[in-house]
Amino acid sequence: MSSIYEYIKMAVHNIMANKGRSFLTMLGIIIGIASVIAIVSIGEGTKNQMNSEISDVGGGQIYINCSSDAQTDDEWILPGDIEAVRAMDGVEGVSISETYEGETVTGKGNFKLYVTAEGQDAKLINNANMKHGVYFGENEVNEGKNVCVISDSDAKRLFGTDDVVGMTLDVTCYGLTKSFRIGGVTTQKENGTFVSYTYEGMPVTINVPYTAMNDLTGNMDYFYSMTIQADKSLDTQKVADEVVRLLEKRHQSAGEDYFQVQNFQDVMKSMNDMLGMVTAFISFVAGISLLVGGIGVMNIMLVSVTERTREIGIRKSLGAKTSSIMLQFLAEAAILTAIGGIIGIVVGIAGGFGICTLISASMEMTIQPGISPSTILVATLFSCAVGVFFGIYPARKAARLSPIEALRRN
Repeated sequence: MSSIYEYIKMAVHNIMANKGRSFLTMLGIIIGIASVIAIVSIGEGTKNQMNSEISDVGGGQIYINCSSDAQTDDEWILPGDIEAVRAMDGVEGVSISETYEGETVTGKGNFKLYVTAEGQDAKLINNANMKHGVYFGENEVNEGKNVCVISDSDAKRLFGTDDVVGMTLDVTCYGLTKSFRIGGVTTQKENGTFVSYTYEGMPVTINVPYTAMNDLTGNMDYFYSMTIQADKSLDTQKVADEVVRLLEKRHQSAGEDYFQVQNFQDVMKSMNDMLGMVTAFISFVAGISLLVGGIGVMNIMLVSVTERTREIGIRKSLGAKTSSIMLQFLAEAAILTAIGGIIGIVVGIAGGFGICTLISASMEMTIQPGISPSTILVATLFSCAVGVFFGIYPARKAARLSPIEALRRN
């Protein structure tokens, strides 16, 4: 143990004797470790923020649609199917969503319309945030009332103000015109990751009870798809399987694969996997600087061996073992990279917080860097491993020097 302490003491002395050269040697390690930690922490922070906001909007949602075979065999989702699914345990709401193109005219001009026909749980499914009025519900759907909901941005485009509850909107669809009373105005969630953009000529979207579209479209007795809001505390895959079994039982189509499922958890997993791959690739590119830094450590250690040839010869002539000479130089290389790694970790953590702060301020969102102890531990061990690996060759070269040849050099 005392000999190891002496090796470390000698290594620190030699490093301190050449501060400028030692710092430049560590710089590649510092940059590599800092880059990897900063990139991983920013990637994890972004992923966590996205997951949080997406989960708020669509967590626990299940999307079920009719397959091409079901459509060929004229098997569709029926209103009775929707009510049966709504009554299931673990299901908080069900809605359908059929969109039709139309147009409208207001004092602000002519506008193209997307008319989205929905069910009674539309507010829950859409996670709508009401600014004025209320969203339509069960009574409006059952009675087929001519009411609609519009976003505040679209209301301003149509009327110049978002205080439009109670106003009417004449909707023309398939050559027929019908008046809808505006019952509610929704607003975009503030400080979110996802921002909606508008452009000149962009269609206006309104949401209406699907029963109010019967006299315009005449085909609201069956549906291609439905969206289910399941209890977020439950396994949505199990809920989806139960829903499919119920639909197959009602349609007597077990084994026909008429109903296809898209689970929101699967969508989130795909997004996380994609973001993880991007983060890993960028981290790999940043980690190349670690290789460059390791080569720098090897180079400076070779220089050190050359400069200290006479010292090595004296030590070996006094009885120093080959292993002790090798350990001395390995310790020096390892300490160099360990110090560089520690500095890199500090710089990387600070950089992660700094960049996340800048992103949060510029994009009006809140991103906290996802710094994990495992990442820091791996970075520390890796930096030490780099020092040991790239220090082996110079250390072996020093240990194999002949004491007679070493003493002859000036």
